[in-house]
Amino acid sequence: MGNTFGRHFRVTTFGESHGVALGTVIDGVPAGLRVSKEDIQSEMDRRRPGQSNVTSPRTEKDEIEILSGIFEEKTTGAPVCIIVRNKDADSSKYEQIKHLFRPGHADYAFLNKYGMRDYRGGGRSSGRETLCRVAAGAVAKKIITGTKVIAYTLQVGNIRAEKIDYGEIEKNSVRCPDKTAAKKMEKLIESVKKEGDSIGGIIEVVVKNPPQGLGDPVFDKLDADIAKAILSIGAVKGIEFGSGFGAAGLKGSENNDSFYSKAGKISTRTNNAGGISGGISTGQDIIFRAVIKAPSSITKEQSTVDDKGKATKISVEGRHDPCLCPRAVPVIEHMTNIVLADAVLAQRLVRA
Repeated sequence: MGNTFGRHFRVTTFGESHGVALGTVIDGVPAGLRVSKEDIQSEMDRRRPGQSNVTSPRTEKDEIEILSGIFEEKTTGAPVCIIVRNKDADSSKYEQIKHLFRPGHADYAFLNKYGMRDYRGGGRSSGRETLCRVAAGAVAKKIITGTKVIAYTLQVGNIRAEKIDYGEIEKNSVRCPDKTAAKKMEKLIESVKKEGDSIGGIIEVVVKNPPQGLGDPVFDKLDADIAKAILSIGAVKGIEFGSGFGAAGLKGSENNDSFYSKAGKISTRTNNAGGISGGISTGQDIIFRAVIKAPSSITKEQSTVDDKGKATKISVEGRHDPCLCPRAVPVIEHMTNIVLADAVLAQRLVRA
């Protein structure tokens, strides 16, 4: 089971949604970085459940415990281990459907691979595992100082932000940069929730002031590494950089980013490449978008089969998000931090 990500900044996660705890071990963290418990906890609070009417009502404070690697608010060079204990897990709803395969979930695939599965919230395949990534990303953020990763909900259903105001992102429950669109998104999510259904969306990421030269030109392209990181998040079903799939309708003369020089600085007039050319960061904003599927756990009745193959119906009760975008924003943001930190450490070995 692939539980470790990264080559130089290596993140291993462990634990299950309804187990005792979840956590991460981060290896390759340089000594001397100033990291406080509050630095990490503030990022965890953005991801935790129970934030609003459009997120899961599960009551978890997701309070972190730092077990190693940080002393007197500085990294020691040793592996950093952070855990979060589950306080409000309720497996009773899963007992009722433990022999049924939940549509949209990994139940059937997991059973085929391992010959067994943890039916309590999906076990290892649960989205709750992403709290480990946020904790690791909060540490990674300390390596890429000067670079800022900004993620936000661009679209929910067919409602799309028309204005981009970064100051609005944390002012509404859906983390949308357009306050007018945010209100419409909130109403849509509440509407599908009442129907016992769920809705998907798109999260956009803008990396401001990224270092030049990150990534390699063949297998370890920066966009390939970002894509793997983002697609490793269970709810993500697609990713595009810069002009993305829109490039299919553009001519080379339209999609190419023309160079120009001003005051001795070389730049391009457009950024259709999304800040990455030939797998290497150009120094321009890195821009990508990720498609988030509608949450699979819904109370609306669906058709399925049990573990004997018998046809039946299922309604998934419990405490689930009607839309994943609001809580996925910090997860995607911090997976990006992890990739960039790994690339920065790799670059230090290539060029003085």
